[in-house]
Amino acid sequence: MTTKRPPTALEKMGLNSPMALALHLPSRYEDETELFTIEEALGLGRFHSIQTQGVVIRNQVMFRPRRQLLVTIEDDTASLQLRFLNFYPSQQKQMAVGAHVRVRGEVREGYQGPEMVHPTVRAVTPDSPLPASLTPVYPASAGISQTIIRKAVLQALRDASLKESLAEFLPTKLMAEILPTNDWPPLQDAITYLHQPPADANTQSLLERTHPAWRRVQFEELLAQQISLKRAHAIRRERRAPSFEKAIQKATSIEDSLLKVLPFKLTGAQARVWSEIGLDLSNTFPMNRLLQGDVGSGKTVIAALAAARAMDHGYQAAIMAPTEILAEQHYLKMQEWFEPLGVKIAWLSGSLKAKEKRLAQEMIESGEAQLIIGTHALIQDKVSFAKLGLAVIDEQHRFGVRQRLEIQQRVGSELFYCHQLMMSATPIPRTLAMTYYADLDVSVIDELPPGRKPIATKVVKAARRDEVISGLHDWLAKGLQAYWVCPLIEESEVLQLQTAVESFEQLTQALPNFKVGLVHGRLKSEEKAAVMAAFKANEIQLLVATTVIEVGVDVPNAALMVIEHAERFGYAQIHQLRGRVGRGSADSVCILMYAEPLSLAAKERLQTLRETSDGFVIAERDLSLRGPGELLGAKQSGDAMLRFVDLRRDAWLIELAQTAAERLLAEHGDLVERHLERWLGSRTEFLKA
Repeated sequence: MTTKRPPTALEKMGLNSPMALALHLPSRYEDETELFTIEEALGLGRFHSIQTQGVVIRNQVMFRPRRQLLVTIEDDTASLQLRFLNFYPSQQKQMAVGAHVRVRGEVREGYQGPEMVHPTVRAVTPDSPLPASLTPVYPASAGISQTIIRKAVLQALRDASLKESLAEFLPTKLMAEILPTNDWPPLQDAITYLHQPPADANTQSLLERTHPAWRRVQFEELLAQQISLKRAHAIRRERRAPSFEKAIQKATSIEDSLLKVLPFKLTGAQARVWSEIGLDLSNTFPMNRLLQGDVGSGKTVIAALAAARAMDHGYQAAIMAPTEILAEQHYLKMQEWFEPLGVKIAWLSGSLKAKEKRLAQEMIESGEAQLIIGTHALIQDKVSFAKLGLAVIDEQHRFGVRQRLEIQQRVGSELFYCHQLMMSATPIPRTLAMTYYADLDVSVIDELPPGRKPIATKVVKAARRDEVISGLHDWLAKGLQAYWVCPLIEESEVLQLQTAVESFEQLTQALPNFKVGLVHGRLKSEEKAAVMAAFKANEIQLLVATTVIEVGVDVPNAALMVIEHAERFGYAQIHQLRGRVGRGSADSVCILMYAEPLSLAAKERLQTLRETSDGFVIAERDLSLRGPGELLGAKQSGDAMLRFVDLRRDAWLIELAQTAAERLLAEHGDLVERHLERWLGSRTEFLKA
C-alpha cells in the first residue's frame, strides 16, 4: 500500500501547478535595483525603504530592556546598526562578524543613533550584481518565505506547459471591436511583466493596478466570471418550474382574499414590483429575483402575495430568514394575514423542542403545511417538502452563498425546481449587481409607504450622555417609546452582554417612572419573545438591546433610537437599526453617540449617515470600505472571489467584459470552456450558487 505524500506548504496555498503559480501575482514590489552607501542611506532613508550594504563588525545578543539581536555594519563611508527583536539562530549565523550583507529597510533614530529595525538581509559579495527588475512581494501563508515563492514562480514561468496555458485564443477582431484602446500586452507578456517588472517600470501604476499589464489580467478574469454567470442564467431558463398564472377562480383565491384583508393599499412601487414578480411566477422556468427595498418599504407584503400565488396553485411556499427574531416577526405577520383565510402555517427553527420540530417536519412532508416559515433550519434539518413551489430568502446576504435554497423535486417523471425570491434591505451597489448578481433579475421598491416620515439623525459625543438621558426622559413623558442600542464588541459576546446589562441598570435608575426592558442574544427565544411582545404592547417604554433588533422589529410608537458607541458599527448595521424607527406618525430621531478619539474612517462613516438615508449611497460607501465578500455573504464560504479586480476602481471594465462574454457565447462557443478552465477551474460551480 502506498502512503499518500503530505501536501507541501505551497500546495496548501493552492499553488500546485505552473498555472496556479503564474496567477499568484505580487501584492507589491520592492526596489532592489538601486544601492546606496551607508552615508547616503543615513541621509535618504528616513521615510522610505532604502538599500545599502557593508561588512558586519559587531554581532551581539542583548537582554535589556528585552532579548534582541544588535548587528553593526560598515562600509568606507559610515556605520549602521541593525536591530532584530525576533530572530532565529540561522539569522545570527548569517550576520556573523566579517560577513558581507546587503540590507534594505527604513532608517530611523534609535537609542544609540540611526538604525534599521528588522531590515531584509541577504549575504552577498562586495561586487554582487543588482537585480534588473523590481523584486515582487507575494501574498503568503505563515511559515512560507518570499524566497520559496519567488523561486517556485520563476520555475513555473520557465515551464513549457505554461506557454500553452497562457496562449492567446481570444479572437483579435473581437478584442479590437470591444476594447477602447489596444495597448494591452498579450496575456503571457502581461503576467511575466507583473512578476518581473523592469527597473524603470511605472511603480505607481503597478501598485494601483492600473498598468496595462494589470488591465489585461483583470479583463480576462472578469470575462471568465461574466461568461460563467451568463451560462448559469441560460441553464436556469432551460430548467422546468411550475407555472403560477393568476388564479381565475376569484372566490377561492388566497391572493385576492389577502388583498381584501390587508389594512392598506399597495404603493405604486409595490404594485410595479408585484407585477414583475407575478410575470416571473407565470414562466415555466424558475424565477431567480432579488427584491431590494429600504427598511420599511414593504417587502414582506410582496413575499406574502408571491406565497399566496403559489398556494393558489396547490404548492407550498417557504420563507427563510437569517435570525430567529426576524423569522419570528415574519411568522407573526403571516399568521395575522393568512390564518383568517384558512392557510395552514408551519414554524421551524433550531430552538424548537424535538417533539415540536418533528411535528412541524411531518406537516411539511405531508403537505398539510401550505406556508413554512423559519431560519436556516429549513435547509439544515431533515426537512422534506411535499410540493415546494416558492422559496423566499430574506436578508439573503446574511446566508453563505452555498446556503441558498436549490430545491428540486420530481413531479411524475419530470424534474421541477422551485421559484426563488431573495429580499434585501441592504441595497446592492450597481457594480456589485453587475458582477455577482448577473444571474438575478432585480426589482426595487423605491418608495416608502404613505405616512413614513424621514428620520432625523444626530451625532453626539459620549461625554453628553447625561444630556441624552435627560432628553430621553422628556421623550418618554410624551407617551412615545425608544430603543437604546448597546455597542457591538465583536471580540467578546460576554463584554457586549455586560455593556448591555450595565446600560440597562443605569437607565433603570435614571428613569424610575418608566419601564425599561432588556433583550440580547443570550436570552432564550421565549424570553426574547416575551420582552418584545411587552415592548410592542407599550408595557415597556424603553428597550435596551444589542444588535438582535437590527432587523424585523416593527413598533410604530417607538420613534427614538440611541446607538451607543456608534463608531463601532458598520454602515449597513446603523442603516438597518435606524430603520426600526420612523414607522409611526411621530417625528423620528436617531442619535449616534460616539466615543473619542474617532478614526478618520469612523468620522466619515458617521458624517455620511448623518447626511443621507439613501440606502444606495450608503451601500456604495460600504462596498468601498468592506469589499464585496461581506456584502455578498460569501466571506464565510471560503471561496475566492475576484482576485485582481476592484469593483470601484475597475467598474468601467465590467461592461466591456459583459459585452465580450455575450459575443463569445454567441459566436465562439468553442473557446468558452478553455477560457473558464484557465481562469476559474473548479470555482465555476461557486459562481452559479
